[in-house]
Amino acid sequence: MNAVRGLYERFRQLVHEAAKFGVVGTIAFLTATIGTNLLHFRAGMGPLTSNVIATVAGTVVSFFGNRYWTFRHREGTTMAREYVVFFALNGIGLGIQLVCIGFTYYLLNLHGKLAYNVALIFGIALGTLFRFWSYRRWVWVAPPPAEATPESSIGSSRA
Repeated sequence: MNAVRGLYERFRQLVHEAAKFGVVGTIAFLTATIGTNLLHFRAGMGPLTSNVIATVAGTVVSFFGNRYWTFRHREGTTMAREYVVFFALNGIGLGIQLVCIGFTYYLLNLHGKLAYNVALIFGIALGTLFRFWSYRRWVWVAPPPAEATPESSIGSSRA
């Protein structure tokens, strides 16, 4: 049991961040997926344009959810810097999605709802992996490690 507890303690922050990221991501995913389908199949927009518009809406949802909940404990810089870097990285994630949709729609010539949504979800999944890694790396950096004070190291050696 100590090994499991030790693993949990070691990865506790990552587990909590990943869980919160998943909740925020689910809301952003629903925003982007439902929005993309409504814009493409109901409003008649192109497959890529509809995805760009809906993904930007999902990105706004994601930014505020991640900034004020998922990564709120991490070192903050300025809101403007976080916003610019966040949206730049989301642009890369969106590019990943568009490649998947474009490949399916234009190269494979698959225009049905099922093929479109499989490509959309696959692209979102790949983009999400990139986003989680990049947010932790460049947007909301890790908090500095707690430094041991001389008193705490002396006290721990006496035990």
